[in-house]
Amino acid sequence: QVQLVESGGGLVQAGDSLRLSCAASGLPFSRYALGWFRQAPGKEREFVAAISSTGNGKYYQDLVKGRFSISRDSAKNTVTLQMNSLKPEDTAVYYCVADARGWSEYASRYDYWGQGTQVTVSS
Repeated sequence: QVQLVESGGGLVQAGDSLRLSCAASGLPFSRYALGWFRQAPGKEREFVAAISSTGNGKYYQDLVKGRFSISRDSAKNTVTLQMNSLKPEDTAVYYCVADARGWSEYASRYDYWGQGTQVTVSS
């Protein structure tokens, strides 16, 4: 059974940093592209960042480029999203995703989702 378990969310002030982690189990980790989506209240779920199965390709939504960084650790089967210079508009539930077909900016493409972790940025 595939499981993606996020951690690291919380309440921070604008300008602060947070590190989200996602522990993956039940899948051949090195064969899966991994990523993060987020959903704010009243808004559609949106792509944040993704990393290829090899780790060589990293992709970001324009609004987070230069502030967020995605990485993966094959020894620990984890994917991490380092979020710096957080803004109130980054407030959302953040979801970890995985798919064997490669990365995509479309939520419907991902077979596996975590339960989400709340990130709240106060102004």
